[in-house]
Amino acid sequence: MGVETIGETVLFRAFDLFCGGGGSSCGAQMAGVRPVGGIDLWPIATQTYKLNFPKAKVYRRRINGLSATQVARDVGQVDFLLASPECTNHSVAKGNGPRCEDSRRTAFEVIRFAKAMQPRWIVIENVTSMRRWHAYDEWLEKLKSLEYNVLETVLDANDFGVPQKRRRLFILCDRENEPEWPAKCRGRKATAQSVLSLTDEDGENWGFSLLNAPNRAKPTKARARRAIKALGKEARFLLVYYGSDAAGGWQRLDKPLRTITTLDRFALVQRNGVGRIMRMLQPPELAAAMGFPANYKWPETTRRNRIKLLGNAVSPPVMQAIISSLIENADG
Repeated sequence: MGVETIGETVLFRAFDLFCGGGGSSCGAQMAGVRPVGGIDLWPIATQTYKLNFPKAKVYRRRINGLSATQVARDVGQVDFLLASPECTNHSVAKGNGPRCEDSRRTAFEVIRFAKAMQPRWIVIENVTSMRRWHAYDEWLEKLKSLEYNVLETVLDANDFGVPQKRRRLFILCDRENEPEWPAKCRGRKATAQSVLSLTDEDGENWGFSLLNAPNRAKPTKARARRAIKALGKEARFLLVYYGSDAAGGWQRLDKPLRTITTLDRFALVQRNGVGRIMRMLQPPELAAAMGFPANYKWPETTRRNRIKLLGNAVSPPVMQAIISSLIENADG
């Protein structure tokens, strides 16, 4: 294995395919694993990754244009290969639109890099609807043919202390042992209320606007009326401001936030002296709802890019629990 020893501490090493802004690597680091590199095509993603893992080797390239053998030489032996292949063309959020097969087949790059890098463990994350892809079984068999023991599981981030309902497919691979499910957190589930803050990073109050402003969309006002009817006139609540929602278009604050997407989706509504006011949830609040630590660094970029980074991310506490479970299983 590619473990490193620093004093009395043993560090495993991880490489992150389709690394995005580094959610998987953040979770790996929280589990005591050192991220040594990542690959992503989006410049904002690789910039974020470099900010948080400055010693890692980062490739901003199309993955199918990279030599896996050369990458393996560059970074050395790794213990964990983490991968979140492109998911947009698997996701139900794409609706009935045409699917890009080239995009979906980026999952096969995991096989190519696993052959070159020979990690003890592989952890793959994607949307649950990936299992409906016509090539999924073929892809899974190729993964197993590399002599990994494979466990497919769907995990909800809220079961791991994250204040968000976020169900994702995880595929756990171990060359030596049968992978086991990670232990869920005990006690009360974290809620949307826990991520709300009064001010931004500079201590300035977040800006609100009138809910019943003349230019406010009628569907937004209708969603608010449904929430007020259910919760009462004094209640604070969240609106699903953009996108479809099968639960009435609103939610309570004492429940986990619904799944964060790449769109600016959620708005907080509350009373003031003259009526009701609203504001969108802000990137620091959404980062907290994803489970990123407060000291995680984000680049100077647009709000849209920040939200896209978060909507595409892997929730770090979930990855932390998975990797910790794999390591503990190896020790046992």
